[in-house]
Amino acid sequence: MSLLKKQSTSAEISAYRDQHFKGSRTEQERKLKMSTTLYIGNLSFYTTEEQIHELFGRCGDIKRIIMGLDKVRKTPCGFCFVEYYTRTDAEMAMRYVNGTRLDDRIIRTDWDAGFVEGRQYGRGKSGGQVRDEYRTDFDEGRMGYGKIVSSKIKTRESI
Repeated sequence: MSLLKKQSTSAEISAYRDQHFKGSRTEQERKLKMSTTLYIGNLSFYTTEEQIHELFGRCGDIKRIIMGLDKVRKTPCGFCFVEYYTRTDAEMAMRYVNGTRLDDRIIRTDWDAGFVEGRQYGRGKSGGQVRDEYRTDFDEGRMGYGKIVSSKIKTRESI
């Protein structure tokens, strides 16, 4: 396999698709292939915008960073969007930053079809990310137990 072929595979579009995308599957595919925006997941709730900028800025000039927020509390909830000026810079981040450690967590990057206002808020019932509602393990970087487990613990403690 040539070096060029190896490089292109790490920046390919994954199988994940945003189920809330407004438009056809074909349009979503087209936007993903042209996008300069990345979704960054598995962040600590304590990771700052400055830390994101420091890490992802090594791959190119960042246009903007949109931190994911709990829609109720307006506090960070473990994801963000990083928008670059060029596709080449975004591809560099996909190749070299995906799977690295930030705030003692392995972060993941994925292509995003482009940030639209409102997407910065968690989609879970309690305001955060859906995955954090159902998590049963203790995760200090994501504020402890998942929301459902936390509510059961609080109920038992109040009895």
